[in-house]
This record gives sequence, structure tokens and C-alpha cells, in this order.
Amino acid sequence: MKNLFKLSENGSDVKTEVIGGLTTFLTMAYIIFVNPLILSETGMDKPALITATCLAAALGTLLVGLWANVPFAMAPGMGLNAFFTYTLVMGQGLSWQTALGVVFVSGVAFFILTVAGIREKVVNAIPLSLRIATAAGIGLFITFIGLKNMGLIVDNPATLVSIGALNRPVLIGLAALLLITILELRKVKGSILIGIAAATVVGALFGEVSLPETAVSVPPSLEPIAFKLDILGALKWGLVGAIFSFMFVDLFDSIGTIVACSYEAGHVEPDGTIKKIDRVLEADAVATVAGSLLGTSTTTTYIESASGIADGARTGLSSVVTGILFLAALFFAPLIGVVPGFATAPALVIVGVFMFRNIKEINFSDMKDAVPAFLTMILMPLTFSISTGLTIGFLSYLLIGILSGGIRKISVVMWVVGLLSAVNLAVSAIH
Repeated sequence: MKNLFKLSENGSDVKTEVIGGLTTFLTMAYIIFVNPLILSETGMDKPALITATCLAAALGTLLVGLWANVPFAMAPGMGLNAFFTYTLVMGQGLSWQTALGVVFVSGVAFFILTVAGIREKVVNAIPLSLRIATAAGIGLFITFIGLKNMGLIVDNPATLVSIGALNRPVLIGLAALLLITILELRKVKGSILIGIAAATVVGALFGEVSLPETAVSVPPSLEPIAFKLDILGALKWGLVGAIFSFMFVDLFDSIGTIVACSYEAGHVEPDGTIKKIDRVLEADAVATVAGSLLGTSTTTTYIESASGIADGARTGLSSVVTGILFLAALFFAPLIGVVPGFATAPALVIVGVFMFRNIKEINFSDMKDAVPAFLTMILMPLTFSISTGLTIGFLSYLLIGILSGGIRKISVVMWVVGLLSAVNLAVSAIH
């Protein structure tokens, strides 16, 4: 394993990678339950969706770990599954079979763009200030999610958000956050995982965690949804917009996550180039195509990978561990469900802190960099969308460049990105 994953070269070891892979799995295991819940509203078989979700996550994560040797994890994307259900099926009246066809076509198109090197050129054309802002913005975004899952912040009709009641789950979550912080200060490996486990155990002792009736179950059959996609129906001209929307959201959600996690894992060259991004993007595209065949919405790279990276993961070995755990989850889904949201929430907050610390590299004295970077960061949590933050960041960068006389410094790729950003903003407004 040391030779296969180049552990020594990446300053890691087997134990650290295993802990990182387990941490990543625990922070994103919620998708096993949330994805089937959302997609089942289209009429798809919910038990089959549990199996499809686990298999798609395992396949994508194992592929990116073995092919690209990076500590990333993949699974059906949140937001993309909502677009699948509430826009395509329930909004536009498509059958779930045709919607799966749309996912398949967008995945194939993505793969072609990746092999042609277009996706990689898009990433490399993004200014350094926006790359760093993307990482910081996602850090704010997942911190917001963590505090929301913990119950510390709640919705408020007058102020949008406000502090929640300091009930037992919130107090347990805050205690776990403090524990992880102290362990980090003491350089204890696996601090995030320890915090998650401690919060779960304490929650069980106080009756806040419901123990399952059985720990093991037989995986549900895929037969009701596997290979049921309608590709010909998806190729109709009227669905071109839907295919484009899937591609755009996946493109910028994936890029944002890959850039952020790559910086955190130290997989960035001195000139700002992301190492092995071509292979990561290829794995992302293949996983999307495979997921559509299995019967689930677009598979994408998960920002929760940053939790394992924060615990020391640096190579694809951690991804292999995460992938194997998703396969094991097929048999232990009831047991995984024991880990509550208030136990994983502190991990997201800590990861947000880690992802925000590179903000010092942005030149805030230069308004051409400062304003687009700030808008990128702040709009991700405020709009609850990574892609929206990126879209506004790109457009503001181009507009400021044009109006300040720096139009010649803008690359052709950035012009294309700006055009796509404008289209995405228009599509979002329409929906």
C-alpha cells in the first residue's frame, strides 16, 4: 500500500489514511438516507434507492481513490437530487426514467469535455484569488450547514436566521466541538472522529439516539430502478436546457469542491495548478454515468471529503476505505443510522475553520481581487449554493476587469466561463 498510494511521498501512513477515510464516511453517510428520501418522491422504489446510493458512492469513491490517488469521496449530489425530483419530474412532468436519461447524457457529455481537457482548462483559468475564495466560501457554507444540523441556528421569519434553543442535542454538539478543538490543539490524530463517536455515545446515554432493532440487514434489490433510464426521451430538443443545467451545476460544484479539498490536502503545484485534476474529473464523469445506470441522480465529489483531509488523509487509500465502508453500509444501514446530525455537525464546523485559513493569501488591498473574492465567499452560505457563489464571483470578476481597463488580461476560457455563468444565473432566475 505504501508503494501503490505513495504514502511516504505524501507524508502519510496507513493508520492516518484509515482514520481519514472513516471520518469522511461518517460525515457523509447521511446521503444513504437523504438521497433515497428525496428521489422516492418521484415514485422510484425507496429500498432500491438505498442500494443504488451506496453502490454509486462506493464506485465513484473507489475509482477516484485508485485512479487519481487523492483523498476525495463521491456520492449522489445534494442539490442535484433536488433538481432531479422537484424541477424535472415534479416541475416539468418528466418521468423518472427520462430524468435518469438526462443524467446519463449529461454524464457522457462531461466525460467527453474532460477527455478533451476542457474542464481542466476551466479550472486552471480561474484566478488564484477566486480559487482561495472558493475554498473559504465552502468553509463558511459547510459551517452554516453544521450549525444548522446541530440546531444552534434556526430559521426566523423576521431575520432569516437566529439562535436556536439550547436543548440537550445542541449542548452535546457544542461539547463535541470543544472536544475536537482541544484535541486539535494537542495534535491528537483522529480528533474529528473521536468527537463524532463521543457525541454519539453521550447522545445514546441521554436518550437522544435511538438504537436500531437490528444491526444487519440484507441489501434491497436494485431491480425496480436499475437500467430503467430513457435515453432517447432525454435526447429530445426540449430537454437540452435540463441537460445543460445538470452539467453546469455539477461542473462548478465539482470544481469548487476539488479546488478547496486540493488546497487543504496539499495537492496544488506552486503555480496554482491542481495535481491530477484530469483524473479526478474523469472519475467524476464516469461515476455520474454509472450512477444513472444504477438508478440515481448525478454523482459528484463531496465537500465532506475535507473532514477526512483535516484528520490527515492525503492519498487515495482513504478513499478506498470510504468506498469499502459504503459497500459495508449495504448490510449495516440500520447501525449507521445511529449517528445523529448533532454528532457530525461539529466536524463540519471544524472543517470550515480549516478551509477558511488560507484567506490570508487573497490581496484585499486590490479591489479587483477583493470584491469578487468576497462575493464568492459570502454568497455561498447566504444563497445556500456553491454554484451561485461561484457564478456571482466569476461575473463580478469579469465586469470589474472590463470597467477597470484590464480586459486584455482576461483569458478566453474565463470569457466562456462568464458566459456560462450568465446563462446559469438566468436559468436559476427562471426556475
